[in-house]
Amino acid sequence: MAVAELFLPLRRIEPMGAAELDAGRWPYYLPPVRQLLYEGLDLGEATVIVGENGSGKSTLVEAIAMAYGMNPEGGSTGAMHRTQESESSLHEHFKLLKGAAAPRKGFFLRAETMHSFYTYLDESRFETKLHERSHGESFLDLVEERIRYIKGLWIFDEPESALSLSGCVKLLGLIERLREQGSQIILSTHSPVLAAMRDAQIYEVGGWGMRQRPYDQLELVNNWRDCLDDPRGFISRYAG
Repeated sequence: MAVAELFLPLRRIEPMGAAELDAGRWPYYLPPVRQLLYEGLDLGEATVIVGENGSGKSTLVEAIAMAYGMNPEGGSTGAMHRTQESESSLHEHFKLLKGAAAPRKGFFLRAETMHSFYTYLDESRFETKLHERSHGESFLDLVEERIRYIKGLWIFDEPESALSLSGCVKLLGLIERLREQGSQIILSTHSPVLAAMRDAQIYEVGGWGMRQRPYDQLELVNNWRDCLDDPRGFISRYAG
């Protein structure tokens, strides 16, 4: 094991065998899920997962968070709040290999369950009343406040849903602070801004499974470039 891997909260997702799973049942028919369960996944200091809606990226990060001991609706390791159970059992079918000298704490932030999570925090006497802030402001406030307490594995699921362009840039700045403090990042996104995270390994998921791609070759990036170069032409080609 390399020295750097000793300090990674999560260095590898190890497959446990998927032959017995029903390949016709969600989410096990998704190509990225099948690939993960047969091949596993090595992780570095920062990992970005991109792909279209329904491709499986949120399913993957949710399962990783649950396997690590985080609440599927968001929060730190050990958070207990729940509203509606909708997650899969994917996290039960792989194991996590952790760095021996790494911190064990973690935090999971997902845009789609932030409202219920804020209610939980308000009831827990969180310092800032998050419901009194805009969606984007509250999201960034939460990250900035928790940076002070949590060093470990941070997982973000489509945080751009709450953020403007400038908000995405500010989040990258906060993520940089997390990395400087020794935290590891896993982030799923539709945002070409967030996908540009410094020195991240980027996985593009889709019908092919998972493939590691350089930023400039991502479908996400090229589609945004095409749209910005010719907005009306792009919309006319794809809207119908």
